[in-house]
Amino acid sequence: MPKIKPPVKTPRIDMTPMVDLFSLLLIFFVLTASFRPQEVAKIDSPASISEKQAPDFNLMTIFISQDGKVFFNIDNGRDTSTHFRAQILKKMAERYNLTFTETEYDLFGRLSAFGMPLKDLKQWIDVKESKERDKMQVGMPMDSTDNQLGYWILYSRIVNPQAEVAIKGDGETNYMLVKKVMDLLQENKVNKFNLITNMQKEEIGMKDLPPEK
Repeated sequence: MPKIKPPVKTPRIDMTPMVDLFSLLLIFFVLTASFRPQEVAKIDSPASISEKQAPDFNLMTIFISQDGKVFFNIDNGRDTSTHFRAQILKKMAERYNLTFTETEYDLFGRLSAFGMPLKDLKQWIDVKESKERDKMQVGMPMDSTDNQLGYWILYSRIVNPQAEVAIKGDGETNYMLVKKVMDLLQENKVNKFNLITNMQKEEIGMKDLPPEK
């Protein structure tokens, strides 16, 4: 009598738990990710072979565009509850006898780099369209009669002494303007700062090797 073979069952893997896990991870990364804001001006930094990276937090950055405009930015630190940017703006408003609302202080704390006279900052904060904000970026005053950049640096160091300083200038920027910014930093007791560049690595081919002796 022939043997009866039991039916062969094909193994089946239940992917439902995997899909649920993937969905949870995706939601987590979307909610916790911090997107890098768009730069205030197009700046083509000179190249270098340095591999040191600027910190993501506690960084004061001075941008210098090719046409000689200077912009300023400082973040709120790793713990955003400190509201460093709002505290700095309050000190600037007190010095220049200006008034901002609590809503404007809060909104300013969530914006990025800026470059304009302080008297125009209130309007810049209240503007809803990003294109309109960009039109108001005329550069930070830093001459001898109204050195607002110097006060932004001073109050930023008072509010957040842990902030590192970096200069990001265009490769075609006038060197004297960069030197003026460096001198301004030194006047505010900032003797250590970084120059942000584009990392450029050179590959050496066989033809570039020196001949054997």
